Amino acid sequence: MQFQFKTLKKPIINMLLKEKGSKFIGFAFPVNNEVEVKECLEKLRSEHPKATHHCYAFRLGMEGEIYRANDDGEPNGSAGLPIYNQLLANEVTNVLLIVVRYYGGTKLGVSGLVKAYKESAKMTLEEAEIITKDLESEMEILFDFEKQNQIFTLLHKFEGKILDFLSEEQCKIIAKVNTSQKENISGQLSEMQNISFKFF
Repeated sequence: MQFQFKTLKKPIINMLLKEKGSKFIGFAFPVNNEVEVKECLEKLRSEHPKATHHCYAFRLGMEGEIYRANDDGEPNGSAGLPIYNQLLANEVTNVLLIVVRYYGGTKLGVSGLVKAYKESAKMTLEEAEIITKDLESEMEILFDFEKQNQIFTLLHKFEGKILDFLSEEQCKIIAKVNTSQKENISGQLSEMQNISFKFF
């Protein structure tokens, strides 16, 4: 199983390409789910209400198994697909790539559009900082108060990130750990007394 994926470190905003009077503006965002995709698109549409088209593509998931390409009114396959192909070419996932077009009065034809959208998407990703991230899993651990040092030590050893900690007689921790370490952590927690845990 694959435990790492390539994505963007931070959003890239405003890469400009001009073609026969039309302006193509590229944007790229790291996203974790379709809700974030929708939010980014809505924000851009409100920031560029006079743009003729907001064409985009996104990939989500370790293998890019959730994806979509949208031409937003341009001829079929002339915008969304060339944008999507740039995501594939750069092997990135959890990324939304948008090209906003302001029509300049001269028709580019399908081949001209494909070229312009491809070039705009390519320029945008070339400016982006692509990073490799570890796949993470969230887990919940329930344990008695006197066990907390043991649990903290274990999480620290596996570079776990504590998201939430409720300290009472029965304590609860919500933590994020690298998925590649799931079996190791599970093995060590299973050996401890009076502890229950589960992965989400």
